[in-house]
Amino acid sequence: MNRALPVLLASTSPYRRELLARFGIAFEAVAPGVDEGPRAQELPVDRALRLAHEKAASIAARHPEALVIGSDQVAACADTVLEKPGDAARSREQLALLSGRSARFYTACAVLAPHGGPHLAHVDTTTVTFRRLTDGEIARYVERERPYDCAGAFKAESLGITLLEAIETRDPTALIGLPLIWLADALRSAGCPLP
Repeated sequence: MNRALPVLLASTSPYRRELLARFGIAFEAVAPGVDEGPRAQELPVDRALRLAHEKAASIAARHPEALVIGSDQVAACADTVLEKPGDAARSREQLALLSGRSARFYTACAVLAPHGGPHLAHVDTTTVTFRRLTDGEIARYVERERPYDCAGAFKAESLGITLLEAIETRDPTALIGLPLIWLADALRSAGCPLP
């Protein structure tokens, strides 16, 4: 890949920007402007993959000379999809639902290369098991961390780790929002020089 080829991250997520920055490559984060609402009868894993691809395709259409990365995460506990809570009350509700239970986080990533280069996609599944939480623990956690922009209302990379019994994953960065192990391989396949 030409080193001058721009790399664009189709995301406004500060977590994804921070993760991609670990690679030490120049990139720009661009808002994809995609409707993230669910479709009827759509499974969480399918929604994550569709949105990752739609985000990447939206940016690639506007920047056809760029290598574009799209990503999305959808979380579910049994039949309940866990959206970003948005406020303290919904955060407490999600954590009460998750207390003593497991949730699956489906983190999808799509890489679209220009000029007939590879179009790659992947979904990483992370299972998170929560310990039994008291109302007081939930309230204290939400007040301290304010996880309003995180599905499941917790941040495993910080204080939220204290709420858990276990995390089962092939890639710990996927839970934060971007599966870097897969992404590194995909970028190498697209010609991006990574170690």
